[in-house]
Amino acid sequence: MSSESEEQQLSKKAAKKEAAKQEKLRRRQEAAALASTASSLSVEEDDPYSSNYGDVSLPELKSCTQTDAGNWSLAISSMEWTPVGALTQDSKDKEVLIRGRVHITRPVSKNMAFVVVREKGFTVQCLVTTQGEGVSRQMVKFVAGLNRESIVDAIGVVSVPGNPIKGTTQQVEIHVRKLYCVNKALPSLPINVEDAARSDAEIEAALQSGDKLPRVNQDTRLNFRVLDIRTPANQGIFRIQCQVGTIFRQFLLTEGFVEIHTPKLIAGSSEGGSAVFKLDYKGQPACLAQSPQLHKQMAICGEFGRVFEIGPVFRAEDSYTHRHLCEFTGLDVEMEIKKHYSEVMDIVDKLFVTMFDSLNERCQKELEAVGRQYPFEPLKYKPKTLRLTFEEGVQMLKDAGVEVDPLGDLNTEAERKLGQLVLEKYDTEFYILHRYPLAVRPFYTMPCYDNALYSNSFDVFIRGEEIISGAQRVHVPEFLAERAQSLGIDLNSISTYIDSFRYGAPPHGGFGVGLERVVMLFCALGNIRKTSLFPRDPQRIAP
Repeated sequence: MSSESEEQQLSKKAAKKEAAKQEKLRRRQEAAALASTASSLSVEEDDPYSSNYGDVSLPELKSCTQTDAGNWSLAISSMEWTPVGALTQDSKDKEVLIRGRVHITRPVSKNMAFVVVREKGFTVQCLVTTQGEGVSRQMVKFVAGLNRESIVDAIGVVSVPGNPIKGTTQQVEIHVRKLYCVNKALPSLPINVEDAARSDAEIEAALQSGDKLPRVNQDTRLNFRVLDIRTPANQGIFRIQCQVGTIFRQFLLTEGFVEIHTPKLIAGSSEGGSAVFKLDYKGQPACLAQSPQLHKQMAICGEFGRVFEIGPVFRAEDSYTHRHLCEFTGLDVEMEIKKHYSEVMDIVDKLFVTMFDSLNERCQKELEAVGRQYPFEPLKYKPKTLRLTFEEGVQMLKDAGVEVDPLGDLNTEAERKLGQLVLEKYDTEFYILHRYPLAVRPFYTMPCYDNALYSNSFDVFIRGEEIISGAQRVHVPEFLAERAQSLGIDLNSISTYIDSFRYGAPPHGGFGVGLERVVMLFCALGNIRKTSLFPRDPQRIAP
């Protein structure tokens, strides 16, 4: 049995086991919710400070504009919100209003309790004590009984303790005067964010000292993704991903590119082959687009000159690997070529060097948060990206004792080995490999002028893994039809595509890259499911 088949079998067993666990958990949660309702803390009528705490009523949460609708509405009506991440020592002695989730509660006595409030990965310690203004024992009891992950609003004065605060990102403390629960979480959660945020190193260190800390596995994380993405590392990952898309768009706009939006429902298949999601389109056979390739080329023929798109891409391949998804976000580029296909590689070079520089500058806190849970070394790259021909890459592998087909594609092991050799020789983990064998490229790839066995195409690698594939395209319709037929593609299914080149088409080329794969490799995360908000792979279509 192949390792891929074994992995698939194990995944199916794990899925069944996980489904049974979820059903047990659901029953426990229902029972806990009923018990919580029965024994919920009520604000005692004889408490003179009862208006300073409690559950916010539903009428108040219906965007009620009356400031006297309830205690919460009245308390927050004249205050400005302060993000937890903005709480610094400069905030000392200021009264602030914050909103966040209950990360941890630590009752100290009947007269004192601590609650750590978390917002977007930032945490702050809040002190509730009867020695404070407007705080009763009942309020301390209410705060101590709050469920983790419940959403609360707290009003209090910022203080700066003499000693560093362990376990929070903000080195200040809020002395709470008022605290309201906006929304209750279940008493029993399927996973604790605190557990999900631990690094492997922390878990191993605890084992060495005789303690066993919970380890949240990947399937459990993905089953309860709404909880998992609350960890500081995941907050960092998806904010970094946001920046990748933003930098991609901003850079290309400044280079004269036009953003386009192409259809994802198409006739036939966009790149040939059988790895497409087929569907019925009003009685006609259709599929989900594997790529915007054909339409972005048509946009060039439509005289846009330079175009790009950020959109979903669908692949029906049964790939059970760390780097494949059935749906991902594609970053695609197409442009006119004036003289040489190296013009496309020039854009790749400038775009990604700009992107890496910007991520390192703009996302320092996010990168640190990712690194605390998933330690990694910063990506090594050059101000001017290294370019090697495919033949040069093959020769480097041969010199290292690795035999590869000079007219075939590189497998995963060969790509990793070449990445290692490039790092050792050129001190970079980001490079371009171009002039690939024509036989391993799509039908629309232009052959080399000096050797028809090779093509004007390239791949780009980060840390030994391919992230970008690009090329000069065939823009001569007769030659394009000949290439398509040679690969068994039905010309009727791409007739409008080929016809678009009959009305005058400039030489052009482009490339595509997966957003999730860029983030995965930049942060050396090891599995693309970590960089997909809600992953879709051969065995997962929910949540």
